[in-house]
Amino acid sequence: MSAAAHLKAEGVGVRVFGEPMEFWANTMPEGMLLRSPRVASNLSDPKAALSLDAYEAACGLKPVAPVPLNHFVEYGRWFQRQLGSILDRSTVANVAVRGSAFAITLEDGSVVRSRRVVVATGVGPFNKKPDVFAGLSAQQVSHCYEGRKVSELAKKRVAVIGAGQSALESAAILYEAGGEVEVIARIPALRFIGQHDWLHNLGPISKMLYSPHDIGPAGISKLVASPQIVHHVPLGLRDKIRKRAVRPAGAKWLPARLEKLKITTGQTVRSARSAGGEIQLTLTDGTERRVDHVLLGTGYQVDIAKYKFLSQELVQATEQLEGSPKLAPGFGSSVPGLHFIGAAAARSFGPLLYFVAGTEFAAQRLAAYIARNRVNVQ
Repeated sequence: MSAAAHLKAEGVGVRVFGEPMEFWANTMPEGMLLRSPRVASNLSDPKAALSLDAYEAACGLKPVAPVPLNHFVEYGRWFQRQLGSILDRSTVANVAVRGSAFAITLEDGSVVRSRRVVVATGVGPFNKKPDVFAGLSAQQVSHCYEGRKVSELAKKRVAVIGAGQSALESAAILYEAGGEVEVIARIPALRFIGQHDWLHNLGPISKMLYSPHDIGPAGISKLVASPQIVHHVPLGLRDKIRKRAVRPAGAKWLPARLEKLKITTGQTVRSARSAGGEIQLTLTDGTERRVDHVLLGTGYQVDIAKYKFLSQELVQATEQLEGSPKLAPGFGSSVPGLHFIGAAAARSFGPLLYFVAGTEFAAQRLAAYIARNRVNVQ
């Protein structure tokens, strides 16, 4: 939606396909709060007129922090409505190259032709599910990003696997709903963002160390906020910066909600099997757990081959970095006219692109590039 806003302002003809905020509304953990601060939770438009503050003012809502999921979903839908009639809620079934343009086949069989396609479809297909859980049914194991309703797991024994925001917040939500919850994490101790408040209260020095986006530790935070610089860092170092900036950690307001939960650190699940209507988990220290459900907060890994709408030929023609498209300035891939923004661009431009805060840089640079390099469908 941010890309569309900037493209429209440049006078570029644009159509947005899909249901606005679908992933956020239907698959993110029910009852979650955004980890990002308010200042980093704004979608981007050229005049900065469609901010979270503007939405709340227009709808007579009180500003809130941290931002609840449903509040953010409604903000996104409001943002989309301000863009006018460029939205087509049709599902895209296939994108393929046909001659000098792309043929975009919709679910109803109709075809749209365009010389450019921007893939901005999020991380829905990329959930990471460790192989150890492959033998469990979909009723026994699910991922945090699959939209499992809290009501389905309330009052049950649930093992939550992971140590990042999604895992820890999901565990807190389930516990507060009456579940018997245990967090199992491989790291030796849980981490939480913002535990060194004094570093953020050093005036000009803090501004030199941290960006307002709150992504990464001192120094790295400032670098991450400049994707145009990160893009030119050698890949090996760029990967180290990315992994350090987004290592598993929870928001600073989470510890109080986790105080009464059972938390096991320094362990992974060695085996998982069904056992008489239960799930038996064996950890690396040999201890066992009997639970009713396993909830995976194990993150995601970009692999554009999992985008079902991209033709196999298009995926194979796209130069990749282990599943992520290799992108040039303007977010263009090795296939002329095919662009990727959002999480798929993080391997090329750094971890800011994983977050809502990255919409400003991506939308501005994408729109400027396409406006300078206009093409027409032949």
